[in-house]
Amino acid sequence: MPIKRKMKRIGVGIVGGLVVIIGIILIPYPGPGWLVVFAGLTILATEFERARHVLDYAKDKYEAWEAWVRRQNTGMQFLIGLGTTTVVIITLWLLNGYGILDDWFHLGWDWLHSPLPIFHR
Repeated sequence: MPIKRKMKRIGVGIVGGLVVIIGIILIPYPGPGWLVVFAGLTILATEFERARHVLDYAKDKYEAWEAWVRRQNTGMQFLIGLGTTTVVIITLWLLNGYGILDDWFHLGWDWLHSPLPIFHR
């Protein structure tokens, strides 16, 4: 494989992989998490056949999940939304999102700060 082609594959692998990772992080949050994952897989699929298979598989599973949620009653849809909201609230707390607000507004509410040692002052 010529060096230029190899460098392109490495670049596509790095960029596509980073986009997929960012998308995975964004999945529980409101917004385009899955769209970003699919975009990263599409980038990877330009150079890697396996990524094309993963993309097709992921799209099928996402569409099946979406269809399943639509078929559920309002109560179940509410619980799914509540679970998603809970994941968002907890991850924002763990990543010190509320602690930053506490610092900005000088609230003095220590419980808003993440319990993870990486965020301790």
